[in-house]
Amino acid sequence: MAGDPECERLQMTSTNDDTWILIPVYNEAPVIADVVDEVLATFPNVVCVDDGSRDGSSAQVLRTKAHLVRHPINMGQGAALQTALKYALNRQGAKYFITFDADGQHRVEDAQKMLEVARSGAAQIVIGSRFLEQVKNVPWIRRLMLRTVAWLDPSSRKLGLTDAHNGLRVLSREPAEGLKITMNGMAHGTEIISLFTRGGWTVKEVPVTVLYTEYSRAKGQSLMNGVNILFDLFFSKRGK
Repeated sequence: MAGDPECERLQMTSTNDDTWILIPVYNEAPVIADVVDEVLATFPNVVCVDDGSRDGSSAQVLRTKAHLVRHPINMGQGAALQTALKYALNRQGAKYFITFDADGQHRVEDAQKMLEVARSGAAQIVIGSRFLEQVKNVPWIRRLMLRTVAWLDPSSRKLGLTDAHNGLRVLSREPAEGLKITMNGMAHGTEIISLFTRGGWTVKEVPVTVLYTEYSRAKGQSLMNGVNILFDLFFSKRGK
């Protein structure tokens, strides 16, 4: 029936049958089931990689209809993303792959908007940006860290990215197959951008909103993730 929300939801999930949502999970038991259920309302294919959580995150994922892969020990977000990508690439009919955070900071409507850009052929890779439009709700320390990382990273400068470490990304099949993440720490985001540059794939940023909830702020992500990114980036460059 026209205008029926349930019919519209079923039509949207059917349209997205060729898309997989990749969610790395580490100690996100309080929120992960709600995050996954919200994603599943639009995207029927979700794989969560529990990266050695100690708080029952896996049990919460099992309450949903998402696929679950477990790391026996914590290996880092980069490793969890690579595991999720490998799993999804082996699913029949998979054409698009969306990386999505487990803590409730990303919006499903932004993921859908970015996917439509990829489907249009405008780019093989679409990256969300907090900074293309008026910046809202981004903690100042997080903003400073992200700007510093973008300035230090030549790959980000080459692609003209404003928000290279946004975890909301859409990859079409070709770059997804070529992505081999080796850095397990937070600097995997910098490595991913470097791989995008070397692969020669077309990249486009799309404005998105990141939700800094009480839960995510309580985890201290704004400061510590930024520090970890700079730390890993510095030592990865020294090792080359």
